[in-house]
Amino acid sequence: MRTLSGIFGVLTVAGTLLAGAAFASANDGLRQSETETVVVNAPRTSDYRFGTGDKLRVTVYDETDLSGDFEVDATGYVRLPLIGQVKAGGRTATQLEGAVEQALSDGYLNNPRVSVEVTTYRPFYIIGQVSKPGQYPYTNNMSALDAVGVAGGFTDHAVESTLYIRHEGETKEAEVPADETVKIRPGDVVRVDQTAFWAVASWLSPASSLALPLAYALKP
Repeated sequence: MRTLSGIFGVLTVAGTLLAGAAFASANDGLRQSETETVVVNAPRTSDYRFGTGDKLRVTVYDETDLSGDFEVDATGYVRLPLIGQVKAGGRTATQLEGAVEQALSDGYLNNPRVSVEVTTYRPFYIIGQVSKPGQYPYTNNMSALDAVGVAGGFTDHAVESTLYIRHEGETKEAEVPADETVKIRPGDVVRVDQTAFWAVASWLSPASSLALPLAYALKP
């Protein structure tokens, strides 16, 4: 009997913790008003820096054979006709245009004019409490809510008021509002957290599943 009392005591404590977590989850909105968030905006097109997976259209005016579509490889380079590899990763369109023009001027063309534009952005990633986490194509001016929608929407366990974004090349993620004002960038990792209630529930569920069969086994 003492063993059974101990087991039911553990279950009672677990129930109390779950109730407390539910109360905390219900009051998330009150606490969030005190939490400092960071609004993340997408960079202007002129400021956008290329990265691995971006597909670019390079146009050399009056030189059809030197123009075409090229992808930034894993090392951050594009391989172009005649001049070979040119570093694209970390550069803006204006900077890459200048680099290609300089390379073509070095014994190939007189006063070359080059234009570079993105045809397909590198993908973004979304993890956590969404229906279909994974890698998805980025579209221009994409918001945080757009990203969640592409991934099938929030799960029943998700925190829907905020999410976390880590930009490519950075080690820290920023907590941001989950709304249309927050823009994501190509290569971003978006994470949707679970509510405090479900975090505690998932932590306690293994203990509960073991305690109940044990209670029945010890029943006289």
